[in-house]
Amino acid sequence: MTQFLSRKAQSIEPYVAGEQPMTQVLIKLNTNENPYPPSPRVAEAVASQVGSLRLYPEIDCETLRKIIAAREGLSPDQVFLGNGSDEVLSLSFPAFFNPDEPVRFPSVTYSFYKVYAELFGIPYQTVPMKPGFAVDVDALTEGSGGVILANPNAPTTIQLPLDVIEKLAQRQLEKGKVLLVDEAYVSFGDQPSAATLVNQYPNLVVTRTMSKDHSLAGLRVGYALAQHPLIEGLCNVKDSFNSYPVDRLAIAGAAASLRDEEYFQTHLEMVKKTRQTFTEELRARGFETPDSSANLVFTKPCGIEGKKLFDELRKRNILVRRWNDPQISEWLRITIGTDEQMAKVIRAIDEIIRKNV
Repeated sequence: MTQFLSRKAQSIEPYVAGEQPMTQVLIKLNTNENPYPPSPRVAEAVASQVGSLRLYPEIDCETLRKIIAAREGLSPDQVFLGNGSDEVLSLSFPAFFNPDEPVRFPSVTYSFYKVYAELFGIPYQTVPMKPGFAVDVDALTEGSGGVILANPNAPTTIQLPLDVIEKLAQRQLEKGKVLLVDEAYVSFGDQPSAATLVNQYPNLVVTRTMSKDHSLAGLRVGYALAQHPLIEGLCNVKDSFNSYPVDRLAIAGAAASLRDEEYFQTHLEMVKKTRQTFTEELRARGFETPDSSANLVFTKPCGIEGKKLFDELRKRNILVRRWNDPQISEWLRITIGTDEQMAKVIRAIDEIIRKNV
């Protein structure tokens, strides 16, 4: 019955999200969720809003924007809120990129970028990676259009320093084009956020999610940081699509989480410590594993093919992520769980390799 679909709906190749099984899974490490629950304050804040659900939420999310702005050293009119960072990213394509100028991004990065470009009719060019999955910074800015850069990059987990981001912003500014930096994992790295450059560069947009670092993947809150004219452009696109993208529960829960800084920092450090231990265990087994600046590791197995290990882990109810892209088909992306979960993964890997020698 595809004759009733538009040509766009018939031709688009949608993004494939990580599996979300409804059955009990031993260890789920395939979608970069935080292994720890959100701040206890979140539940209290969400519960307090139940009696008001008959009312629409704030149109401009002013309460939450003020909290984020204060945290980032910006003004509230430099903050845009969306229903998760994926929505913020999707709205960014029609807001900042033109159909006659290809947007550029690395060849190994968040695969949703290609989908957005195709959906909104924006041409794109992928820039080949340098050895070791390094981003070719010079090549990124060779085009005539905008640039998108995930930093830290996903799934490679590699983070560029702030001075490199500033160089990209300056080059794009000289062309009169936008640099969009997707910072979904920035809290897990050791470099300052590009948000510190927002007041210097009128062409810079920084996007964030609260899914990973704040353990709010199920609540869906994302945001963009930029100078007001760019935020206004995002608002224009959003209001042409949905005037109320962030609901009352999400606003209340996100605000409560942001106010509990001690809980946030404590659990960030727990994830980082587990990541370091797990990375050392993988390297001790000959797995090629770059230093990670995210709540995941990207690793190339030793002594077994990537797909084989992926399948064998799945048989043991351990879910990780793998792609068929030839550039990374031998690599696995493994989310950082608790110490206990990661120890079980290592034991499973040892068992699998022994049986396949």
